[in-house]
Amino acid sequence: MRKRSGWEAGLDKKFSQAKPFYISIIISLIVGLSLDFLGVSPIKALLYTAIAYGLTAPVMIVMIIHIGNNKKIMKEYTNSKLSNILGGLTLLLMTAAAVAMIWFLF
Repeated sequence: MRKRSGWEAGLDKKFSQAKPFYISIIISLIVGLSLDFLGVSPIKALLYTAIAYGLTAPVMIVMIIHIGNNKKIMKEYTNSKLSNILGGLTLLLMTAAAVAMIWFLF
């Protein structure tokens, strides 16, 4: 695998060659196993994660549109009118979906 941000990564590397990579795998396994021992249902955990993503998606879309329109950040690559229209429609759709999700859950 390609080296990214100073990390060697890949299961083909030995532990001594890719310590951060293997440590992150070990921590993930420990957290996953501890959830099982604590009685957390993996299906419910996935459901709650999906709900969290659905609620945060409109906020992220607003941030992406804002950054895409910022000339200081994007310079000559700012959003076109079509990108802003499609982004706005996506924002409306995701906001409506989030509101509907909250409405039907509670």
